Amino acid sequence: MNDELSGLHPDSLVVAAGRPPRDVDAQLNPPISLTSTFHAAAPGEVENPRGYARYGNESWSALESAISDLEGGQTLIFASGMNAITTIFSLLPHGAVVTTSHNGYTGVQVFLSRMVEEGRLEVRYVDVADTDAVLAALPGTALLWLESPTNPGLDVADMPTIIKAAKAINCGVAVDNTFATPLNQKPLDMGADMVVHSVTKYISGHSDILMGSISTNDAALYKRLHDLRNIVGGIPGPFEAWLALRGMRTLSVRLERSQANALELATRLQSHPAVERVRYPGLASDPAHKRAASFMKGFGAVLSIDVKGGADAADKACNASRLVTHATSLGGVESLWERRHRWSWESPSIPKNLVRLSVGIENVEDLWADIDQALQASQR
Repeated sequence: MNDELSGLHPDSLVVAAGRPPRDVDAQLNPPISLTSTFHAAAPGEVENPRGYARYGNESWSALESAISDLEGGQTLIFASGMNAITTIFSLLPHGAVVTTSHNGYTGVQVFLSRMVEEGRLEVRYVDVADTDAVLAALPGTALLWLESPTNPGLDVADMPTIIKAAKAINCGVAVDNTFATPLNQKPLDMGADMVVHSVTKYISGHSDILMGSISTNDAALYKRLHDLRNIVGGIPGPFEAWLALRGMRTLSVRLERSQANALELATRLQSHPAVERVRYPGLASDPAHKRAASFMKGFGAVLSIDVKGGADAADKACNASRLVTHATSLGGVESLWERRHRWSWESPSIPKNLVRLSVGIENVEDLWADIDQALQASQR
């Protein structure tokens, strides 16, 4: 983390972090370091020589420094979000207990189910919005894997309470902070051991790269993760790292616009005749609103709706949109939506007619007109 940037508002950090030193005629932006090979150091000449491109890259370092300044811990970037996530789970001993949401991100759900089938891990699934249920599951847990708000149900965990309780019994805590971003919540400040991002999403923000990150303020844990990345080789490309950092420069303004759009759309969708339920913690009527408002600085730009008429109607709505793109993923400047159960591995606790909407930065009236006509088409 860069001490020179301490005290800056996150809106400023996204612009200033990860820059080269301010020397005369120095570049404003970090370079794209395209090399796999480095000159060898003489014995004792360099304390920690890079040695080989799998062990480090200038382009990675700049992005890692920037995310570190935002999350408040040392950061490593990986080839994808799932690469970062599976690296964390690989730290656990055989037979370790993981407690996690029963309806979180499908990639994690599929991975954990395979680990259970192979006898590699034991998993306790809980409703993370039910604090008592989470606390009851913690004894004997090696790692609490938190996702809040959850994907795609938008459940919110009482993170300050749960993380404090987990750490009190020496339970490891990792948090997927992709939906919230470090602009809305900082899990390391709440006591979490690790924070994960799908950098693919909000941090890069332009739907043009795959990347993941892990941040931690535990030096020993950082070294274990760093050594694993070196050995396994789950590294990103330097050009992708450069793109992600460039995208991060506008994170604050993108998120501000997307969140405002999301709240406006969620508010209007509550009274739409084709919608049975709107899930968005920014709504005062949402069950998660009071809790989210107690520790989150914003509510994110993803909402979900249950479309009247079941799965067929939800599919019709997604296929009828003209501005909103029917596609998976989220966090880009463009709005995307999809019926999550078009994927066979979606959690059975998610309704078949649930459509996840990642709200972009388009004009909100254009978005509303498109969503309204698509929903009307779904009822014909």
